[in-house]
Amino acid sequence: MEMLSLNISSYSKPSEYQVSKLPSPSLIDSKDVIVKVYAASINPIDVKRADGALKLAVRDPFPFKIGYDCAGVVQETGRDVKKFRIGDAVYIRLPEVSRGSCSEFVRCSEEHIGLKPPSLSFEEAASIPLAAMTALQALRLYRGDLAGKTVFVPAGLSGTGLFACQLAKHVFHAGKVITTVSTAKIPKLAELLGENTIDQVIDYTKSDPRDVIEHGTIDFLFDTVGSSMELLCLMRPGSSRIVSVSTLPSGNQLQDSPLMDLPHRPTIPFPFRMGLNMLDQVRKARAYRYKTEYSYMFLVSSGENLDELTRYVEDGRLKTVVGSVVDLQDIEAVRKACGTVYSGRGGLGKLVIRVHRPE
Repeated sequence: MEMLSLNISSYSKPSEYQVSKLPSPSLIDSKDVIVKVYAASINPIDVKRADGALKLAVRDPFPFKIGYDCAGVVQETGRDVKKFRIGDAVYIRLPEVSRGSCSEFVRCSEEHIGLKPPSLSFEEAASIPLAAMTALQALRLYRGDLAGKTVFVPAGLSGTGLFACQLAKHVFHAGKVITTVSTAKIPKLAELLGENTIDQVIDYTKSDPRDVIEHGTIDFLFDTVGSSMELLCLMRPGSSRIVSVSTLPSGNQLQDSPLMDLPHRPTIPFPFRMGLNMLDQVRKARAYRYKTEYSYMFLVSSGENLDELTRYVEDGRLKTVVGSVVDLQDIEAVRKACGTVYSGRGGLGKLVIRVHRPE
């Protein structure tokens, strides 16, 4: 059996992406689930991986299937699958071994899958998993209770930022949520994230956050733009924390990360690993000088987290924003849309690729 899949035959920019027929997945493990994909979303990590962002550390097999996030319907289950039945609507952040969400079918272990929020379309659900789970897991790394604390999330309308702002306010009950956006996006904040989500907004095209936010007042910084070291002066001495998903991991973190969880167990070259370790130690040392804690974070895919996010969606504490939707078989539209994500100059909301239309 074959299926259509968005893939590349060598590390490529979006202009060289192709949709071609590849073997359809089949059950391997007793807890595997086969899902018919209705929609998938594209995150910056997808286009960076496809361009060889980790090629010095990982040898990827080709064809390389693109995408981690998807939503669809269960088609087949292994004999030991307990949570799902054929016909269930689900959404997933695929683990590395299952990567390829922009395909007609995916195989994934039961533990990584969540039931789709009933109130959302497949396109809306597909826009959530990676970005929202990343935000949820990052906020949980604060040592203590975030209730009443001050949280700074630069780029509050980015894919991850928009979820982090909502979760910080409505789930972790932060006392003050601060974010940055461009001039044109300021009027959209309340509409897209809710009236009571953002307490202070900074127009980054006109002001530097270091000139606007009182130094030493931020309890938690979620860095999605690579500005951790620039913003150290804002952190509250002694009890604050910075979690970054946009700097670089240590070599040891990368080696032990879910990205390495592949059948052939890739090993990072020793010089590359030591170089990453050294850079990470420099960042930690700089943070220590400001009496704050810094760490890089890798997302760990979790069906339990997805079920938790579903509850937040259904009780009105979490909203998603879909920007553009293109069809998988319109390869020129897919290339153009993925190119926008690659450039980092996208508009509002996530890019979603429609794979199948609901019957």
